[in-house]
This record gives sequence, structure tokens and C-alpha cells, in this order.
Amino acid sequence: MRQNLDNWLDAYSARAHNLSVSEVRALFAVVSRPEVVSLAGGMPYVAALPKDLLREAYDAMMKSNGDLAIQYGGGQGDAKLRDQTRELMALEGIRSSVEDIVITTGSQHGLELLSGLFLDKGDVVLAEGPSYVGALGIFRHYQAHVEHVLTDNDGMIPSALESTIKALKAQSRKIKFLYLVPNFANPSGVTLAKARRAKILELCRKNHILVIEDNPYGLLFFDKPVPDALRSMDEEGIVYLGSFSKILAPGFRVGYVLAPPAIRDKLVLANESAILCPSSFSQMMISSYLEHADWKGQVETFRGVYRERRDAALSAMEEHLPQLETTRPDGGFYLWVTLPDGLDSKAMLPLAVKELVAYTPGTAFYGDGTGQNKLRICYSYPTPDRINLGIKRLSTVINLQTELQETFGKKGKK
Repeated sequence: MRQNLDNWLDAYSARAHNLSVSEVRALFAVVSRPEVVSLAGGMPYVAALPKDLLREAYDAMMKSNGDLAIQYGGGQGDAKLRDQTRELMALEGIRSSVEDIVITTGSQHGLELLSGLFLDKGDVVLAEGPSYVGALGIFRHYQAHVEHVLTDNDGMIPSALESTIKALKAQSRKIKFLYLVPNFANPSGVTLAKARRAKILELCRKNHILVIEDNPYGLLFFDKPVPDALRSMDEEGIVYLGSFSKILAPGFRVGYVLAPPAIRDKLVLANESAILCPSSFSQMMISSYLEHADWKGQVETFRGVYRERRDAALSAMEEHLPQLETTRPDGGFYLWVTLPDGLDSKAMLPLAVKELVAYTPGTAFYGDGTGQNKLRICYSYPTPDRINLGIKRLSTVINLQTELQETFGKKGKK
């Protein structure tokens, strides 16, 4: 049997040693088993997208632009799709030019390009605590230090951001940017309150800190729209990331970046250097879909699907785990759950998998390895009945571990 030895370990760059499997990706092999209820991965419920809409978009695209769709394209992306993206962003108050939009292979690719442009070893990235695991992996890869800023049910706390900036400046640390998921954040599900947005932007302007606004979930609200995007309040100090993965389908791998002109120019060069050009086929498919389908009506359908699943998750938590604190998101995919003192969500995960349920441990969402008493539940993909079953199974594990903790804790005090 061939051993899995790496004969090139000494040849890797220092940056390559920072690549590691995320705690979310590591779960995929387990949660793909049909008997396991996965509350782990943040997958959209693509079955709610009528395939006829895609077939019609495909037929229209191939009839009008078939040769172009299977050819190389430009590094900035298809001009028509960029114009349609501009109209999409206008729904959240953003005024933009087609020239300032760059199409990327998913918004994560956009974040990776930006990190490559801005981050040197030891630079500081400010981020919510907790923050998106995929972003943390990118920042780690570029050997940056992530400084988490205290966040509550109204999002990042401006006073905490101010004190964090002061402390870092006192240490002569170089802060390169603030990374935010302001709407229905991954993993917490919370939305940055309107009153806090201007305060956070003012702090960043005052301290010359670029803001990267990552907004994949903003249109997936349940009852009322979110406040206008941060980018609508500042056109020079914010780079905006968006994606078609959540409002259409992730398999197309199409995202976009709206950036000030100087940053945009460097993004186009970085995009061309990394991938030559984003997929013409995927871009034109999405463009055709936006042109021919009732995409706004489809987004409303997705809202209903995810609202039903959110309600199922909250109802199941109240039925099976009423003692636990959880966020109550107004959109998006996620619940953020606080465990009883002494329980470790990462250590508990193998026990949960034995009970045929999976979640994501809280440690995945902190750059410093904290978050042991937190876990993320994703309700977007399972049916409501499966969500209830999964949380019921999870309650078996949590309640047993709580009893053991209390029993051994009492013995330890004697």
C-alpha cells in the first residue's frame, strides 16, 4: 500500500504551510451519508429552482451567443452581465458604474484576489467574532492576523471596534481592512443594525481602514428588506462582494466585486493572472436567466423556502433544546447556538455523528481557536421534517453531555 508521504514538504512556500482543511469541508464525507441529517454545510436548496427556467435561459443563450459562450472572454467579465449586476445592486441602494464591476469565480474568489492585493505577512484583518470560515482560511493562507471584534445580536459593536483599533495602533500593528458580512451573517445569522453602520464607517474613514462588505444573503430576507448596503454610504472606502450562488445556484461559480477605480484596475490584472478570464458560459447563462426569467419572483420563492426552514429550526430548538440560547435570524441560512458551560462543540461532534446528525463547531469561525461552546446550525438544505429530526438527535447528545458535566462537576467540588 502506498504511503501518503509528502516528498516535497521542504519545497513548499511558507504560505503553503498555512493551507488546511476547513472544519466545514472536513465534514462533507460524513454528511453525504443519507442516514445523517446534515445541519452543517451552507448549501442552498437548489431543488426550489425550476429547471425549466435554466433550460429556457440555455436555449436563448445558445441561439443568440452560442459561439461566444464557449470562447475565452475578458478578464473583467461580460459587459452585459456587469450591467445587469449593477441593476441588481441597486435593489440595496448601491449606485455603480459598469466599469467598476469585476466578475469573479464566486465571491470567495473575489475575496482571495483582494487578500492577495492587500495582505502581507503579519498584517491585521479586522472581522466579526464569529466570522465566515472561508474568509478566515484565505486570511490564514496570506499569513495575516485576524482580530475579532465583539459582536452581539445587532452585529458588530462600534465601541468595541474603536477600542480594538486603538489597541492595535498602540502596538504599531498594520490594519489593512475590515471584513464584514453585514446581512444574516455566516455563521451568526445576525444583521448589522442600521444605526451602527454609519458609526462603523466613520471609524474606518477616520483610521484609513478599507472596508470589504461581503453580502451574499442580503436579498434573502424573510419579512422586511435589510438596510441599504454599506457601499451605498461610501463609494471610495468600501469594496463590495456579491454572488449569484444564493439567489440562483452555486454551481455556476459566478460572483462580482464592486471597487473604486484604482482597486478595480488591480483586480482585473489579478483576475487575468490567476484564471485568465471567468467562465464565459456561466456568465452568459446567468445573463440570459436574468433577461428571460422572472428572477425576482424566484428570489421570493427562495425566501419562502428558507423562512419555512428557519421556522422549523426555531420550533425544533424550542421543543427539544429550550434551555439553549440561539439567534433568531430574519433571513439567510443560519442559527448560532450557545452550549451550556463546559461543553465543547468540536469534541462533541463525533458523538453527534454517531447519533446521525452533523453541525459545524464554533471553533471553525474564530481565527484564534475559541468558540468551543458555540455551534452553527444550517437550516437551508434539509426539509423541515429532517431539521426537526436532526435537532432532536442533537438534543440527545447535548442533554447527555450536560448531565455528565453536571455529575462530574459536582463530584469534583466535593
